[in-house]
Amino acid sequence: MSFAAAAKADHMPELDFSIETAASVEHAAAPLLSFTLRATTAPLQTIHSIALRCQIWIEPAKRRYQPREQGRLVELFGEPARWGQTLRSMLWTNATVIVPPFTGSATFDLPIACTHDFNVAAAKYFDALEDNLVPLRFMFSGTIFHAGPDGHLQVAQIPWSKEAAFSLPVAAWKQMMDSHYAGAAWLFLRKDTFDQLYQYKTTHGLTSWEAAIERLLTGKEAS
Repeated sequence: MSFAAAAKADHMPELDFSIETAASVEHAAAPLLSFTLRATTAPLQTIHSIALRCQIWIEPAKRRYQPREQGRLVELFGEPARWGQTLRSMLWTNATVIVPPFTGSATFDLPIACTHDFNVAAAKYFDALEDNLVPLRFMFSGTIFHAGPDGHLQVAQIPWSKEAAFSLPVAAWKQMMDSHYAGAAWLFLRKDTFDQLYQYKTTHGLTSWEAAIERLLTGKEAS
């Protein structure tokens, strides 16, 4: 195969994507969700590989919210009375993956690193939900390396118009975070604020960060 042949993109294969499942990756060093995607093209079309780029968007306006969820989402979207204007799609993450060779159709995994950092809007959103589903929209781009009609390698670009929808169970997110943090949460503080909290903790002989924060919240002084 010549480089010139590889540079041609006269016969762009019709390629579609769908999301089949999502599950937490067990024994991962950090929270990791793996989405199983399917790529589909013509039955006899040979795809040598795909350098796939993906944007995952959260679609908050496509679900209902319980009163407790509404209260926890005020920081993100404002008061519920304004949600008709403020419930906008949120970019969750960008991801890349190399899809191996296939003919016609194939499944592959798209791993997504997740965070429990409450400075990240997506983490705040997921944590605020109690049950049901999170509507997601996947947008695809990238490069397809495929066999042309003459059998030579050709290259084509995937347009951003390629999309797929998926509903992620809230339980999948909750179970993943519980398996890593066991009911705990991470709080990011400025260094000067942390220094003051550390000084308060040591001055009052408190044995944990929870004890220091609980004492501050209740307004009690150590004896």
